[in-house]
Order: sequence, then C-alpha cells, then structure tokens
Amino acid sequence: MHPASPEGPESPASPAGTPRPRAVVPDLARGVMLLVIALAHAQVLSAGSTAGGALGRAVAALHTIFIDSRGYPMFAALFGYGVVQILARRGLDADARAARRLTRRRGGWMVVFGLFHSLLLFHGDILAAYGLLSLVLVAALRSPDGRLLLHAAIGSVVGALVFGVAALFIPDGSEAVSDPWLSAAYRVVGWIVSTPLFAVMAAGPFLLGIWAARRRLLERPERHAASLRRTAVVGIAAAAVGALPLAALKAELWPGGPAVALAAATALHTLTGVAGGLGYAALLAVLATRIGERRGALVTALLACGERSLTCYLAQSLAWLLLFEPYFAGLGRALTPQAAAAIGLGVWALTVVLADALRRTGRPGPAEALLRRLTYGARPAGQRAPGARAHLDGGMHA
Repeated sequence: MHPASPEGPESPASPAGTPRPRAVVPDLARGVMLLVIALAHAQVLSAGSTAGGALGRAVAALHTIFIDSRGYPMFAALFGYGVVQILARRGLDADARAARRLTRRRGGWMVVFGLFHSLLLFHGDILAAYGLLSLVLVAALRSPDGRLLLHAAIGSVVGALVFGVAALFIPDGSEAVSDPWLSAAYRVVGWIVSTPLFAVMAAGPFLLGIWAARRRLLERPERHAASLRRTAVVGIAAAAVGALPLAALKAELWPGGPAVALAAATALHTLTGVAGGLGYAALLAVLATRIGERRGALVTALLACGERSLTCYLAQSLAWLLLFEPYFAGLGRALTPQAAAAIGLGVWALTVVLADALRRTGRPGPAEALLRRLTYGARPAGQRAPGARAHLDGGMHA
C-alpha cells in the first residue's frame, strides 16, 4: 500500500489477532455531511421557486457557497478512505489479488444498489458512481503516493471541467412528471447518463481519500493537528471564494452572460468544492480531537448515523419521493429556498434519530446488513466478520 506519513511509515493493519477499533472521525464526518447532502437535495428538488424575498436570496447564495458540490467530494474521499480501512480490517491490505476481488465485488453490488435506488426513489443517485470507481480504479490501491496524488489532481480538474460543460445541458428540474411509471423510467435513463459523470467528478477525491487513509489522518487526527487545521482553513476559504462567480450568476448580478461564463463558473465552483469538502472533513477531525471521549447524546447519535450512512442516505431519498414527487405530496414548486432548507434539516434530523434508535437496540442499518450479506455471503449464526462489530463493514464508505 506504500503507507507513509510525516512521522514515518504507518501500516493500517493492526497486530495479528488485534482488531483495529472503528475510527470515530470518518463516522462523525459522514453523519454531519449527510446534512449537507440533505440541504443540497432539498434545494435541487425545489428549484424554480423565485419567492422568498431577501431571506430567500440569502439562503440561495449561502447554499451555492457552502453546500452545493461540497458534500459529494467529501463523501467520495471518505469512500476511498473506507475502502482502505475495510481491507485492513480483513487483513487484505497486503494481498493484492484478494483486495481487488473484494473491492470489485462490493463495487458491483453498489452499482446494483444504485440502479434500484434510482428506479424506486431518487434521480440523483451517487451509489452507482462509487461502485463504478471501485471497479475501475481498484488498481490505485497499489499505486505509489506520487502517482496517486498526480492522478487525483488530474481527476479533480477533469471532473470539474466535464461538469462545467455538462451543467449547460442538465435540466433545471422544473418539469415534473406526474405519472409514477414514467417518472421511474426517466430516473433510470438519467441514471445511465449521470453515473459515469458523477464517477468522473468523484475520481479525484476518491484517490485523495486512499492517500489520506495510508496516513490514517482521520484515525489519528491528534498526530496531524496542524496539517488538518491548515486544510480546514484553506479548503473552506478556497471553496467560498471559488463559489462567488456562480453565486453572482445565479443571483443575476451578471444577467445575460454567455454560456461559456456559466460553464467556467460551474467548473471553478466544482473544483474548489473538492477543497471545501476536504476542508470540512479536516474541520470535523479537529473538532473530534477536542471532543475526545466526552461524547454527549448528539455526538453519539451523529456517530450512529455515520455508521449507518447508507441506510440514512436511502431514507432521505424515500422522504424526497414522498415530499416532492407530484404523485405524492408535490411540494417542490411551492417551497421558498428557506422552506426547502428547513425541510432538508428536518429530514436529516429524522434519519439521525432513526440511526440512534438502531444503535440503542444494537442493530446495523438494514441497507448495510444487506450489502454486507451480498458481498461476503451468509455466516453461521453467532459468527461475525473478523475483528468487526455487527455493522462494521456497512455504510457508504465502501
């Protein structure tokens, strides 16, 4: 795996027979960033509403600067990080053939999950894109650090440019389909087109996540506190500055701008979103070091949400279906930006409560349990994965 760190090489594996405990920071980051995902999706599904006054315009601007295209790169990085974690937990980080086989098997099932997610619930699936990355970029698990970082940089730039151009052709969501069967068909057609696009956009952060996992940046944040603080400040600031041109265009401060201006602003917004997503992750790592073992009810619930991120992500999509599709509640066209933000916050909060209820009963998320069973097969009663709790290998992280 070519692990290394400023303090010297670090192997992600634990001594023989000693299972490595589940890292706190990645789960905390997933739990919090599911809020960013919820806020982003709620705004997209309510696009077209021009009401809301000054407050609505302010909420829309803040969404562009701090939310839009800031959650997916962080999740992509956490996904790459989680792949390395799972291989280490199962003792496969030194077995290239077994690691490729496991990674591709999980990736294939995630593509299947993504297909059914899109067919049944939501048009903005990202699961299949992550699965596709597992299938295509599995060789990156053995790449030297220098090559990995170079490919991550190239991937981030290419992904931003591709999305900048693609944004000119993406519908704004103003045309709702009232027939549920036709809506499902449209979602699947969109899934076929969007999955490769999302995979290209997520490739750079995914590779950066692999690089970070080799240094265990999120498992030992206290050793990298200074670097994490710099990453948080620089990354979030770069994302905010990089979002300003697109925010100005959306606010029509530059009315009638050419298509090339929109493409360039979108590409810059997407590229700096990678820095923002990494900055958010670093900020949460810094906060986690200060929290330490003093975990109250909120932090415990957020950790439970992060451990069950796949289930919570799918639960959000069920809520979007029921709330926004015209053949159910059909709220999309009636919401102001601030109302959409409130709904996003509320849906996320409900998933956190759901995850914490599962934690209290000692149960994994049902989606995590299904993915694990499909990937590893059934185990005899009472037998668990090596060095793992019942829900250890679940979630969107791998």
